Amino acid sequence: MLKHFIAEVRDVEIQKDSLRFRRNMERLGEIFAYEISKTLGWKQQEVITSLGSAQCEVLAEQPVIATILRAGLPLHQGILNFFDRAENAFISAYRKHHKNGRFDIQIEYISCPNLDGKDLVISDPMLATGASLVLTYKELLQKGKPRHTHIVAVLASAQGVEYIKKHLPTDDYTLWLGEVDDELTAKAYIVPGLGDAGDLAFGSKL
Repeated sequence: MLKHFIAEVRDVEIQKDSLRFRRNMERLGEIFAYEISKTLGWKQQEVITSLGSAQCEVLAEQPVIATILRAGLPLHQGILNFFDRAENAFISAYRKHHKNGRFDIQIEYISCPNLDGKDLVISDPMLATGASLVLTYKELLQKGKPRHTHIVAVLASAQGVEYIKKHLPTDDYTLWLGEVDDELTAKAYIVPGLGDAGDLAFGSKL
């Protein structure tokens, strides 16, 4: 089903329905959250029912869920649907373009709880160059040292994946990727990709 939903978010006809695009991103987030949950800590807890008590397994601790505004919000919501008691972090980042066609990643704002010893899930629908993700991760480390970081992207470029592997400490993170595309254009767009996830979810911007 993950592959099916990815096919739909790529499809230029289905993309015309922004509600469906957001919902598909949300459902992808739910699938990623389900898989991530298998790696987290669990504990036994007695639960009182109307007829007695049961020994149940529950999450030992909820992760912190982080995303980059605005494109990441539907994917983030899907993850939050599963980890519904999680603390959340939000990062305002954008590409500052220059006349020569190059750009820098600028981070304007971070809202984040203490991350010390916690599992951190960072979601971004598109992992293109990988630069914004690495910068975001390093900024978040100012809020504490996570026990482990899970990086979620629906689509990634091969170049972006290599950039992550080169710039992040190997043992500190796990990459969760829907699909990896080979091509990244000079303007840092993934091909075939799906277009601008933020615009498709929330409308075009100036």
